[in-house]
Amino acid sequence: MQRRQFLLSGSAAFFTGVVAAQVDGVVVVGHATVPRIDVTQVQRLYTGRAIEVGSQLATVVNLRSGHALRQRFLSAYLDTDEERYRAYWTVRRHVGKGAPPRELDTVAAVLDFVAGTPGAVGYVGAGDLRAGSNVICRA
Repeated sequence: MQRRQFLLSGSAAFFTGVVAAQVDGVVVVGHATVPRIDVTQVQRLYTGRAIEVGSQLATVVNLRSGHALRQRFLSAYLDTDEERYRAYWTVRRHVGKGAPPRELDTVAAVLDFVAGTPGAVGYVGAGDLRAGSNVICRA
């Protein structure tokens, strides 16, 4: 295990946590045209500090608030929880630095959106992957 720390710009929130090598089966998927990325790039995409993957505009999606897989993703990839993530985006939106990623209700909706939208990035459980899914990050 390794300790990860990062400061979210535009917010006083400082997230610290332990990230395990295996992330409870949560994987980040992208459209077929999206290249592999690392955890730092995932953090930047989901905090609005990056809008591109490579030279391609990224469309990032989240599962709905309260979804168990979203909670695991936030903990494992962003070292945070739902309350702090929501507060972070409230501040960013208030100061004019963007809006949080679009939310989808189900894992199937995430997989469909990612497969059909160039530049799309989302996350699913490793057991939910479909044939041909483009896994772009495993922490």
